[in-house]
This record gives sequence, C-alpha cells and structure tokens, in this order.
Amino acid sequence: MHKNEIIRKIEIPIKEKMENETTGHDWHHVDRVRKMALFIGEKEGVDIFIVELAALLHDIGDWKFSKDRNPESPDIAKEFLTKIGVDNETISHVVQIISDMDFKGANVPISLKSKEAMVVFDADKLDALGAIGIARCFATSQKLGCMIYNPEIKPKLHDSFEEYKLAKGTAINHFYEKLLLLKDIFHTKSAKEIAVHRHEVMEMFLNEFKKEWEGKDYAQSNNST
Repeated sequence: MHKNEIIRKIEIPIKEKMENETTGHDWHHVDRVRKMALFIGEKEGVDIFIVELAALLHDIGDWKFSKDRNPESPDIAKEFLTKIGVDNETISHVVQIISDMDFKGANVPISLKSKEAMVVFDADKLDALGAIGIARCFATSQKLGCMIYNPEIKPKLHDSFEEYKLAKGTAINHFYEKLLLLKDIFHTKSAKEIAVHRHEVMEMFLNEFKKEWEGKDYAQSNNST
C-alpha cells in the first residue's frame, strides 16, 4: 500500500473520532501537531512518513480521559496500523514514539529514542504554548473538574508519572507545573525558536491574570485619576 493511502486511511477515522472533542485534544490539535511536525521534520531530515503517522495517532486514546488514567494511545495506534496492514517495523517505531512523548511530571526525565520522536514531541508541546496553549489548558482543566485558581493550592513539581496523573490542582497551577517548563525541554532548533514567543505570551497572560486577581489593575487606575 502506498504511503499516501496509509495516511488517508488513518486520517479519516481519526478526524471522525476526534472532531467534536471539547478539551483541546481534538482533531484541530492533531492537525496542527501534524503540520508542525512536518515543518520541523523537513528541517531535521527525518523520516516524514513515521513523523506524520505518529502525529496523527498520538492523542487517539489520551490517558487524561481514560477511565483508569492509563495511556491508551499506543495500544489503539498499534491496532489502527495493524488493521490496515502497516509493516511491523513501522508500527513498532510509531508506537514507541507515542509511548515516550507524554510529559510525565516536571522531575521525570524525558527519554526519546529517535529523531522522529523528538520532532513529534516538540510539535505536540509547541501546541501547549502560546494563545492556543492557554485556551487548551482551561478547556482541559474544566473537563477534569479543576478550578481556575485557588491561591491556597500551591503548584507542585511531580516526581513520577503516577503522581502527575493523579494530581488535582488548578488551571493556573498547570502553567507552573508544566507549561512554563516546556521551553527548556525542546530538542530541535526550530521548536526552540518558535517557543520563545509563545512562552512570552503565556508569561504576559499570567502577569495580567495576577494583576486582575489581586485588584491591582483597578487600583492603578484609581491612583492615576
């Protein structure tokens, strides 16, 4: 089967399955990650076919929304690829990428085994930054039943994937527990360059959020009159 046909056979059911997802882990996220991965992958000289397959399948069974909070994407990806007759070597590579690419806690080392994995990892994490990253953070937090913010609940840098999965924090804490840390863990030059501005956007948002939360914005306005 031609590679383009394989992509098409994967793309159609994923779009149907994820198109109406409301957490920001939807088809549009998948497509953005795919496009970013292809952009970075071309610059890095990696296997573009592997990159595109992994990008398309990386969130098909996201652990955050599974009943037992365990990763399901690798198993579902393997099932998808096996069903359409993809060779075992390709399946193994794609499944390995998906298995390794989750952020598992601030203090958990990241171990990626190929350049293709680095490309897909970077593309996915870029989509967690900037204006879209902010929107996705609040959409996911609402789905998981997390408050927007509670100053009595402090951010925590988790030491294990299990601890990270079971944590019940706030949307704002997630910035400090993960999102603001991403700029230091990208692997490719292109991702590092793109991350700079997106990181700054989040910092500006948090500064404004803090001002409004503490009433400093209207206090400053009153003082100027």
